[in-house]
Amino acid sequence: MAKFADWLNDIQYETVHGDTSVPDVREVVFDSRKAVQGTVFNAMKGANVDAHRFIPAVIAQGCQAIVIEEDPSAFGLALETVPAEVAIIRVENARASLAALSAARFDHPSREMTVIAITGTKGKTTTAHMIQQILEDAGEKVGCIGTTGVEYCGHHLPTKNTTPESYDLQHYFRMMRDEGCDYVVMEASSQAFKLHRVDAITFDYGIFTNIEPDHIGPNEHADFEEYKYYKSCIFKQSRVGIINLDADYADELLAGAPCKMFTYAIDRAADFMADNIEHVNRPDFVGIRFDVSGHTELEIKMDMPGKYNVYNAMAAISVLSLIGIPHRAIMSAFRRVHVDGRTQIVFKNDTMSVLVDYAHNEMAMENLLSTLRELHPKRLVVVFGCGGNRAKDRRYGMGKAAAAFADFSILTADNSRDEETTDIIADIKSTLVPAGGQYVEIPDRREAIEYAMTHAEKGDMIAVIGKGHEDYQEVKGVRTHFLDREVILETAAKYKL
Repeated sequence: MAKFADWLNDIQYETVHGDTSVPDVREVVFDSRKAVQGTVFNAMKGANVDAHRFIPAVIAQGCQAIVIEEDPSAFGLALETVPAEVAIIRVENARASLAALSAARFDHPSREMTVIAITGTKGKTTTAHMIQQILEDAGEKVGCIGTTGVEYCGHHLPTKNTTPESYDLQHYFRMMRDEGCDYVVMEASSQAFKLHRVDAITFDYGIFTNIEPDHIGPNEHADFEEYKYYKSCIFKQSRVGIINLDADYADELLAGAPCKMFTYAIDRAADFMADNIEHVNRPDFVGIRFDVSGHTELEIKMDMPGKYNVYNAMAAISVLSLIGIPHRAIMSAFRRVHVDGRTQIVFKNDTMSVLVDYAHNEMAMENLLSTLRELHPKRLVVVFGCGGNRAKDRRYGMGKAAAAFADFSILTADNSRDEETTDIIADIKSTLVPAGGQYVEIPDRREAIEYAMTHAEKGDMIAVIGKGHEDYQEVKGVRTHFLDREVILETAAKYKL
């Protein structure tokens, strides 16, 4: 047990009732139903519920340590009726206080590890897993947190958000450290900065991969400027920053960065540069090789094709070199690096190559399809849909990308959520058809994949995109198991391809 006051060292607050040195605390909660004696109740205003209104009930349940954001009178709390042993403090931002309290509750585990954070519109997951796998290949114990969940020392835990809530984040850090992890690699989303999930963490290395308009709409970001601002916050919390110098707005972000900075690039002079890039498409290998120069000299070969994967690799190489991982270990590990659902070749025979990728917006789709074009397939066929309950610009953009880069599109379902799949497909067609895109419409995703593979022509490359590593389809609030790579292999077996 600790005293409430012991957990407030990194918080600016005003005591509005009681004495913070009195209550004993062991846990931080933000669910009023869990607020009992020995807990700190952190009252936050959510999109639908303001937890301040539950404070009288929380006090009745025996909670003696409470954090509020509003003036007590704003939610009808008469302080003279509050028992003397209850300590109430007021903070400017309850989400920020939750992060600080959570870090204190778990005894600041991030301070005991090297923390590598990655932000950007694309490339976060691939870069994170590259770094994780290469560090592990070098003999280090590493935790990884991101889109695909939490991974450490053989454990895998699913997560709801790319960057979990601050309490969960600190809890995962503590579990990792207690298992002996010296490194943690994490994806830091723009929402994580906006909602203070990563407050109370200093990143040893902060990586910025790229930025394009995305995540703009209701419950996300008001506009691109806000999105860019929160992405740039990574450098405010980093000891060392690393940025893709070829990315849009890189010069602006570099100039405004308050930490020591390093750069990587393909097209510009940078601290770490990639050149002599070769795309390889052989029966036994589909991938890429390139040279690294500048701060370090390396020759890299990996079975993940695409210029954008060179950028991902360069981000990983930059931080691994700065950490001090030996060159030979980096080069050797890259030959074995793979990331589930990211430019992943799942099936290949004399007729076709079939891959899965997480590309689910216009930028990612253009990057993927233009890369696959460089492998010179006879036809480039793309199987895709677009998520429901998301900004419609995403589906319009994907329609344009398909028309521009694919020979043939198979339009299908992809987490339609509360929308009708046929309505989403109609939105995609509204930009694909005027641009001359050739397509067929098959709303059932399994049937769409089967159609693509059973109608393949010799030399085809089929890209099944949008879901990547995801193992579910979400329709009307219900998730059912669905994993693209499983369906591809099942189709190959079913039709003896």
